[in-house]
Amino acid sequence: MPIAGIIEREFEVPEKVQLTVSGDSITVKGPKGTLMRKFDLRKIKIQKTNGAKYVVKCEYPRIRDKAMIGTIESHILNMIHGVIEGYEYKMKIVYSHFPIKATVKGETFVIENFLGERSPRKTRIVGETKVAVKGDEVTLSGINIEDVGQTAANIELATKIRGYDPRVFQDGIYITHKGWRSGK
Repeated sequence: MPIAGIIEREFEVPEKVQLTVSGDSITVKGPKGTLMRKFDLRKIKIQKTNGAKYVVKCEYPRIRDKAMIGTIESHILNMIHGVIEGYEYKMKIVYSHFPIKATVKGETFVIENFLGERSPRKTRIVGETKVAVKGDEVTLSGINIEDVGQTAANIELATKIRGYDPRVFQDGIYITHKGWRSGK
């Protein structure tokens, strides 16, 4: 039971995952890889309790500190799920006027013939995200949810239509499925 003036959130780390806290950085190692992230841990402490349980706590927190406790816990849980099972987003290429051709060239996602444009639209692939294009389906996968989500957002933003009526020109590449874990 928490003592008055102390807020804490407890979470469990699975056996196949190793969590390391050193200074203001947190490293999570698992079967699919390693993730590292830095946090502002001036007032917040992350401690190992009994067994595989960890606790994020803060003594005499202010409103911002209370919010950061839940945020840090959520980020750590996302990192744990990422190194165990990974994340997968699915996107669909939609066109009614000009057939869109999408390819991956290195760390760049290239969209050609979008609305009949002569020059291709390009966007970058963030981090270690893997992008696969099969027909009109684009699959993004990786262990870092932020990199996978930002890559999907970059692709959607690259196909944003400006200067046309969006009710008529619904062409683009859109997120159809946000899979929390690619293992399922």
